[in-house]
Amino acid sequence: MAKRQKRKKRARKSRKRKRVRRASSRARKARVASRRPRVARVAKPQLDPKLAQVMKVYEEAMRHFNHQNFRRAREAFEKVLAGTSRELAERARVHLAICEQRLRQPTPVRLRSADDHYHYAVSQINLGNYEEARAHLEKGVKLAPKADYVLYALASVAALTGEPDDALKYLSQAIKLRPENRYHARNDDDFHSLEDDPRFRELVHPERPAGERASELRV
Repeated sequence: MAKRQKRKKRARKSRKRKRVRRASSRARKARVASRRPRVARVAKPQLDPKLAQVMKVYEEAMRHFNHQNFRRAREAFEKVLAGTSRELAERARVHLAICEQRLRQPTPVRLRSADDHYHYAVSQINLGNYEEARAHLEKGVKLAPKADYVLYALASVAALTGEPDDALKYLSQAIKLRPENRYHARNDDDFHSLEDDPRFRELVHPERPAGERASELRV
């Protein structure tokens, strides 16, 4: 009986010591907190709605610019220039100049068939870009070796650039594939430089006797 009372007494003392320790801990925390400086909460400045709108447009412009959609990027950057932010306007001006430069560059020509190369070459012949035309006509011949009109155009380019041997070679091939080409060559100004060449005369006038063609040359 006496032992039980002693245990109860020790248990009461233990609970009391715990309460004292908890109270002491709360008191220390309160003292530390009281010594800390109080930081005043600073209200975040509100963003100007007009500036927020300009920033949104600028982000959209940069998205189009990064995707190389320079036409839509240019339109968006022009709106930024009219906005209220001088800093964003300066950035937009730089990117706008790049957009203008990229949009002025010619779109790469994608040619696949012999006809594509032929039509592009004809446009270059009309512009006087004979080497460019020759390169595409040669590609056209590789794609369609029996395309007489491509060979005829190659003959024209060779005649215009002072290469009679190549001109006669390609013209002969074009006539062989389509005899009507000799009649076109007779009145084609592209072959003006070959009019005095007996090989050209023989090629476009096979119906004339050799003696008649020789007499024309002597005259």
